[in-house]
Amino acid sequence: MTKLEHIGIAVKNLQESITLFESLLNSPCYKTETVESEQVTTAFFKQGETKIELLANTADGGVIEKFIEKKGEGIHHLAFAVTDIKSEMLRLRDLGFVLLQEEPKKGADNKLVCFLHPKSTNGVLIELCQEIS
Repeated sequence: MTKLEHIGIAVKNLQESITLFESLLNSPCYKTETVESEQVTTAFFKQGETKIELLANTADGGVIEKFIEKKGEGIHHLAFAVTDIKSEMLRLRDLGFVLLQEEPKKGADNKLVCFLHPKSTNGVLIELCQEIS
């Protein structure tokens, strides 16, 4: 893992949250994107070297809706940049971490992603992400 790439925050209302974070960070949202496979729409902000990703549901019963029902709005995951996602997945699996995917999949912001189950990471959902070249 090379750096903290972004912090994912689950929100109920994306537009209201974009306005709130633009004020909070004194910085505009630079990108919104829908990720159909995850049933989410994302909004990105950049603060220094780190990004903030807001995530809102696009369909009833989606993962973000379930998360918010259980835990409320707030930090959903930490994402770490990797240079070779497949080898990092193998390394972590060999160490006993539980992967939520067998293969990396396309995520937001031009990334290949894989998530680690929070039960194997002290309750924190971890995302591995690699830039798609």
